[in-house]
Amino acid sequence: MFKRFATVAMTAAALVLVTPAAHAQRDPAYQQARTQGLIGEKPDGYLGFVSSPSPAIRALVDDINIKRKAAYTSSAASAGSTVEQFAFTTGCRLILQTSPGEKYQTPGGQWVTRDSGPPTRDPRCP
Repeated sequence: MFKRFATVAMTAAALVLVTPAAHAQRDPAYQQARTQGLIGEKPDGYLGFVSSPSPAIRALVDDINIKRKAAYTSSAASAGSTVEQFAFTTGCRLILQTSPGEKYQTPGGQWVTRDSGPPTRDPRCP
């Protein structure tokens, strides 16, 4: 079980670096929404809305999340996991990669702003 989880974690780490969604996240609108605290990372591996989004922000996040799900789906089978397990493991990494000042969702569902310390992550995170 641990070996499978470790494989999922390593594959998820690679996915974070090379997915089409990662390229889409370089979009200035994405960076601006993230910097302004309008959107943030969720433990399930997807972006979420910290506050009620504008139609443009909703469309941007929906597009990124669709691309993330496609990447998770294609990578999960080769990692020997489910899409949900793969997305969760990637979510752990994405929350860890947030920068101070950015928003993320805690395991309890609360939106918080990352400070200089480590983020609060699910205890199941690798």
